[in-house]
Amino acid sequence: MGAADVRGFDPGDGRISTPSAGRAAARSVGAPAGLPPLAPDRAGPDPARPDPDRVDPAWSEVLEHFREGLVVCDADGVVRHVSPVAERLLPEVSPGRPLAAAGLAVLTGAVEPDGFGHHGRRLRIRRVPLSGSRSCLYVEDVTDSVSRADALLAERARSAFLAVVGEKLGNPLHPDRAAAAVVRLTVPTLAEVAVLVLAPRSGRARWWRATRADDESPTVDSGMLPAAALPPAIVEGLSGVEPHTVDWLVDQAVEAGWLPGLSAREVTARVVPLPGRDAPAGVLLVARRTRWYDDADVDLVRAFAARAGAALTTAVLYRNQAEVADTLQASLVPVEPAEVAGVQWGTAYRPAQASLRIGGDFHGAHRLADGGAVFFLGDVSGKGVEAAVFTGQLRQCLQALYRVESQPGRLLKLLNDALLETTQAHGQGRFATMVIGVVRPHRDGGLSLTLAGGGHLPPLVLRHGGEVETVPLSGMLIGVVPDPRIGEVTVRLAVGETCLLYSDGVTEARGGRRGDEQFGQDRLVHVVTGCHRMPAPALAERVEQVTCDWLAHGDHDDIAVLALRATGPGGRPRRHLHSVPAVPDPVEERTSRP
Repeated sequence: MGAADVRGFDPGDGRISTPSAGRAAARSVGAPAGLPPLAPDRAGPDPARPDPDRVDPAWSEVLEHFREGLVVCDADGVVRHVSPVAERLLPEVSPGRPLAAAGLAVLTGAVEPDGFGHHGRRLRIRRVPLSGSRSCLYVEDVTDSVSRADALLAERARSAFLAVVGEKLGNPLHPDRAAAAVVRLTVPTLAEVAVLVLAPRSGRARWWRATRADDESPTVDSGMLPAAALPPAIVEGLSGVEPHTVDWLVDQAVEAGWLPGLSAREVTARVVPLPGRDAPAGVLLVARRTRWYDDADVDLVRAFAARAGAALTTAVLYRNQAEVADTLQASLVPVEPAEVAGVQWGTAYRPAQASLRIGGDFHGAHRLADGGAVFFLGDVSGKGVEAAVFTGQLRQCLQALYRVESQPGRLLKLLNDALLETTQAHGQGRFATMVIGVVRPHRDGGLSLTLAGGGHLPPLVLRHGGEVETVPLSGMLIGVVPDPRIGEVTVRLAVGETCLLYSDGVTEARGGRRGDEQFGQDRLVHVVTGCHRMPAPALAERVEQVTCDWLAHGDHDDIAVLALRATGPGGRPRRHLHSVPAVPDPVEERTSRP
């Protein structure tokens, strides 16, 4: 076979070494079919007069440095030449024997593109036809390249899995939902059964389990166990130590009833702590019956556990902060006024930041020992949490002071002194506007209101004839100067008349057609005109609704409304639907005139 007969061969990786004299030559059978001597090197200085001292290398020396092994067969399929590399990779192939006699179907059948396993190695064969119906097989050892490719694919799969884990575990901010997501993501990539046990609280521990049958989606269930009933391996994991004795983990999990449908003899398991802030947030038990957890699997489980621990720690921290915020908000949210005979209360409240449910406006009423009540509505400077905290301090001061002083003017001055002391001690520059009043019922069913103003908007009075009066109440801000000027006025309400208090979130609401026009007090008076038949709750709700319609979902300040209506002794408030203002009946008006 001449050199021109070999087509498409791979010259190898380019590495050249000097062959030793003791190295075996390539095996060939039959002179005609053997490899001829190499032609003289064309790179010499004069091809017509070759150098007599130059010796051409043998074919065995050339083929031995090929990366691929070479097997040459004649037209009858008989092996005529086997290179040293092919001899090492395919010891079953011998010159002079048919290729089929080697007993390897892959040598005579269809070539597998991914190669085949042979003697612990991964081989790939490339068949090339030669002239005269002969053929040549190139055999390459791809064990290392396939191993590197498999390792790269495995690493990509692990990275993709951890990326999905990070994305999925970044959403739930509730510990229960986060725990369910952890075990759901574990199956089936890491285990057939996964059990997550959170750190015990109040002597009890919550656990979640995910199981998978065939190709179905994982099923998640949960339960509660006393801390004393947890398996020893779980207790050891909760202390931050990963159990190293893994042969009894399965027995403990089976005894706890966490591995349904699996027997201890066919299952392997691992327990990994989930890192937390000061102590583990929990432990993760993974179990499967397919194969043992090797070092790469354990590293992947630990990486998953680190992400799961971070997600659970964040969820627990968020839950604790939410509980504290809910407790504080509940103490700062305005309470409904106390019931007083002959008085009907109506309130409306909408904070600027709806998510907080608290703001800087406040209102309320407290019953007095003589049968009357002290009521108030105010607005502190600022918005959000800081304003709400200052509001809470003001309400606490007021709740303590009204028990020793019920006269509105003096009560407002005492409140001013208390706020000055508080703000100066904390270095704050907070102030408030406020209206404090005392209501006392009369025998005729009417009400007597004594109002004191501290820089707040003047109240409105809805008379039984439909007209609206503005109470001439003035005064200075509360919490600014030691001895502020406090305005005081007394108002008499007959049965069916209402006094309306409101914050500047109503009059200063910006909206309308252009979106920047203030609602104003004139519009407020126009809105409540004709609403004298409305119960106090309906009137407060109407003011809030009209203000919000004016805003058209725009930003706004805190909105607070307090209405009190004289209902008379034993009076029952009318139903909402029967108290909506209607067009006056001319006949009724004529008959009712004197």
